[in-house]
Parts: sequence; structure tokens; C-alpha cells
Amino acid sequence: MRLSTLFAGVALGLVSSSHALNILLNNDDGFGSGNLRELYRLLKNDGHNVWIVAPAVEQSGQGGRSSFAEEANLTAPAQYGIVPAGAPSVGSDPHDSHIWYYNGTPAACTFVALDYVLPRYADFKVPDLLLSGPNYGTNLGPFVWTLAGTAGASYAATARSIPSIAISGSNKKIAYFDIKNETNEATWTAKVATRVVEQIIHSAPKGAPVLPLGYGLTVNIPVLSANNTSPKIVQTRMTGNAHVNEAVFDPKKGVFTWANLKPYAAGVNACVNGDCSLPGETYVVENGQVSVSIYITDYDAPKSLYTESIAKRIQPLTKKC
Repeated sequence: MRLSTLFAGVALGLVSSSHALNILLNNDDGFGSGNLRELYRLLKNDGHNVWIVAPAVEQSGQGGRSSFAEEANLTAPAQYGIVPAGAPSVGSDPHDSHIWYYNGTPAACTFVALDYVLPRYADFKVPDLLLSGPNYGTNLGPFVWTLAGTAGASYAATARSIPSIAISGSNKKIAYFDIKNETNEATWTAKVATRVVEQIIHSAPKGAPVLPLGYGLTVNIPVLSANNTSPKIVQTRMTGNAHVNEAVFDPKKGVFTWANLKPYAAGVNACVNGDCSLPGETYVVENGQVSVSIYITDYDAPKSLYTESIAKRIQPLTKKC
């Protein structure tokens, strides 16, 4: 069923007790992120039991890298000086015992949450849902997806059999304590994210997980403004107008930087899986709409003529002597 159909006629308000979930939040922007804290606040207001376990400092661009702290204590202050240097490498926010930091990558934070924080300190051991983000900046297309710490935190949970949604916005960085009212991009982004999350929760079959085993969602939210806080939501696919990088050499500085390859690379935009009639998420978000794409953890090639032809070429290697 298309998401456009699923979202039709959804009434958003306080969730009923039967839909109140145990939710874990993570991100790659740090546990003091305004986006993260606003989503936390909105979900708690909706009646969910929400915990945060996120990086002590910004960990953008780490992808699925699972890197754990080598020191038992912080060698520098945590993000925005919320926790001082010398504090344990894992601990709770001094003002909220449901908000935790860990001095590791986003994927490592997912594992520390599942294997240490929640079993020891929460009133549940396994969350019903993990939400990663909302990120500062979009994570569009398969190439950027592999680089994003937001994605890494999400698919680490999916791999551990936890339903997960990665969420990315287009707003700039803001510390949670700089948010003074609800008229700002961080709150608008969190509200759009909440709209998607609540729909997925309410539409789940009774007694079933929020998402099927091995499946997750990646949501990308366009630039929002006071005149456009609730854009159209579109079901998309990752490929289609997706970018991939090229190395650009600066002869004056003698170093490389990156740029998006133009024209679009065919390899990253080849439609191999799923519904090829769906629009690409990059195109959708660049045109001011919210994209929702479905991802899976099964990287095996689909059964097709191409797959069969490659398998035949491997057969001489696999035949018994």
C-alpha cells in the first residue's frame, strides 16, 4: 500500500494507551541537538516512554562504523559543556535521567543503549522502536545513506531486530537550550517527524512489530518555513536523481575536497529492487516535499536474469572436483 494512502485521514493527537510505545532515540549530531530534544519532547507529550542514548559529541559522517570509547572517562567536555571532562564516557544528562550520552559513534550508541543503558536503568530492556534523528541536513540517495551516521544508528537497530526509522531534516544546527518557542525549524522538523512516526505506529497490525523484521524507513524533510510547516509526504525510492561524490583537487592548497558528480551517475541510480515507478527521494525533497523510503537489511541481489547470469559465471568455481 502506498504511503499516500496510509496517511489519508490520519487524525493526530494524543495516542491511546494501546499505542504508547517504549521508544529509543539516537542521532549523529550529539545528545544536545535541538532536533533530537524536540522530537523527544513531542513523543513524550504523546504518551510514549522515550529514552535517548546518543553521542556525547557530534559524530556526523560515521556511517555504520561501530567505534567504542577507548577511555573510561571523557577527555574533553561533552557537547555544549553539558557534561564536564573527566565524567564517565557513558552517563545521563544532569537534568533528565532518560537522556544519556556515550562517547562513541552513532551505531555504537545503539549497541550501548540496547546492551547496557536500557537493561540496567530503564523500565524496559528492548524498545518497540528506534528513531535516529532528525539529522541536521538531508541524507538522500544510496551513496549518502552509506555515509550517514543517522543511517548507521538506524540500520544497526534493524539488524538487531528492532524496528527503526532514520529521519533527516534540512535545518541548521541548534542547541536544545536555544529553542525558546515552537516557531522555529527544529520544532517544525520534529513535528513532521512525529506525524510520520505516529502514522507508522497506529497503522501497525495489532500484536505485530511496528515494522516487519529486516525492514526500516528513511525519512527526509525539506526546508520548512512559517508558511510551509506541513509539506506533502510522498513514498519514494532511494535511487533516482541521487548524488555520488567526485574528488576535486585544489592546486593552490594541494588538497582534495568533494563535489556532487554531474551529470548523475548511472550506477547509483540503477533501479534493481522495489518499485521502479516511484519517484526518487532526492527529486522529491529538492522540490519541497517529504520523502519516505523503505530500506531492508538483506543486501543479497534479487532473483533476476542478471543475478542468474552472474551465478552461472561463478559455477565453475563452486563445482566439486
